[in-house]
Amino acid sequence: MSAFTPAMGQRYAASRNHDYGPSNRSNVSMLSGHVRHRLLTEAELVRAAIDAHGLHGAEKFVQEVCWRTYWKGWLEQRPSVWRDYTTGLSRDLKILQKDGQLRSSYEAAVAGETGIECFDVWARELVRTGYLHNHARMWFASIWVYTLDLPWRLGADFFFRHLIDGDAASNTLGWRWVCGLHTRDKTYLARASNINKYSGGRFEMQGYDLAREALPLGDPDHPAPAALSESERPDPSAPTLLVVHDEDTVAECGLFDGLNIVAVVGLDSFAARSNLPVGERAKAFTDAAIEDGVARAARHFEVDFQRFDAAQGIIHAAQQFGTSQIVMARPHVGPLADQIDALKPQLTVASLRLVRIKRTWDIAFHPHADKGFFKLKKAIPKVLSRLEILPGASSAA
Repeated sequence: MSAFTPAMGQRYAASRNHDYGPSNRSNVSMLSGHVRHRLLTEAELVRAAIDAHGLHGAEKFVQEVCWRTYWKGWLEQRPSVWRDYTTGLSRDLKILQKDGQLRSSYEAAVAGETGIECFDVWARELVRTGYLHNHARMWFASIWVYTLDLPWRLGADFFFRHLIDGDAASNTLGWRWVCGLHTRDKTYLARASNINKYSGGRFEMQGYDLAREALPLGDPDHPAPAALSESERPDPSAPTLLVVHDEDTVAECGLFDGLNIVAVVGLDSFAARSNLPVGERAKAFTDAAIEDGVARAARHFEVDFQRFDAAQGIIHAAQQFGTSQIVMARPHVGPLADQIDALKPQLTVASLRLVRIKRTWDIAFHPHADKGFFKLKKAIPKVLSRLEILPGASSAA
């Protein structure tokens, strides 16, 4: 973050859309994986940009950070859209096993063997590095859906399994946006001229017959926004097990101070991401983030720690350490939240109280994510003022 801070102003605004390839990422921060796991919080990142460039100078960078917040806040208020994705993906995976022609096309796409040079390069880059430039992600998704005619959920699953910064909201809703399922009549068509312009001439696209139109896959049928959940209040005196999970690995920032923390455990959501294997780079990055976060939290609270790969393990840990309360940063709608929700009956039987605490960033921004991004974008100055993210100011993340 320190190294990229000088570029968070006009330099970022002018060059951010260019994908120069994995050997030159100087125009983007490459911090998305750290923000996704909250090794670095959005508040810290935005504060660094504003301190260096002012809100106006860092406007585009700040907006890009807030896009991730918008996706998360929007999905928090429409969990049925996530359920539609997961049930639809299960159906698509079953069809994939039975339909030989679909399976052949799918396997060629994920292996980078379609014959479309740029697409094949991006597919291999994603698996190899766990990352794609944001512009390449849109091109890739558009070609996947409109040129290769593959089910969008299978593409979203491919991204979700391999991206080190992949999360349920930005990944699912980003793919829905490309397909015209998020904003009515708003689709994204990958064009050869655009790819040539913004990829630094790395690809010669004239010989490829990309789709010439991108029709919406269906009319958006969004439910009315549901009420946002409240941050739950822990009992400060109860012996407490702290869970550091793959969505939030900075537990020593004040969110849990004042509680009677007895032990710390780490938890990931790999098993709930997909029925297909998670990519090696994504798993390695997440493993390292959790291990680091758990160790830091244990040092901060001066307690023991353990690591679990299944949510049921936290019940065993709570009983082992004699705790009556389990606390964690509240997971957003997605696979981890699904795992925790499924655990509630067992927690009740074990007489364990679960408390999920929301960060002030989410509390402040998510109410503005009930419609399109413009509403949240317009509220950015007001919200950042309320959070005291101003030059020289400090606030809880």
